[in-house]
Amino acid sequence: MLKVIKTEEEYELALEKAYALIQKDIELNTKEADELDLLTLLIEHYEEAHYPISPPLPIDAIKFRLEQLGKPESELSKILGARSRQSEILSGKRKLSLSMIRKLHEVLNIPAASLIGAY
Repeated sequence: MLKVIKTEEEYELALEKAYALIQKDIELNTKEADELDLLTLLIEHYEEAHYPISPPLPIDAIKFRLEQLGKPESELSKILGARSRQSEILSGKRKLSLSMIRKLHEVLNIPAASLIGAY
């Protein structure tokens, strides 16, 4: 019987059970497939409560997104304006303004939550 995971021991057992189910070649819409779906939700719920993942620092988010897009850091100058502003932002000397955050969110599609963090 599946139940809410409350302890680390229950979490470990749930991971083992999920791993065992994944190793089987289970078909969709079966009792085992439903069990795996529920088990996955319970594991995710426990992990969100006990192992939260913080958003990245704004500078790291910008650099990562530029890298994902295959663009050089100089692209930041095109988005925000002056070249000195780009180097000041990437070095942490200048903080992002609200208008910069909006522009980076619009142009690079970086989540605003990743851009408003303290650094």
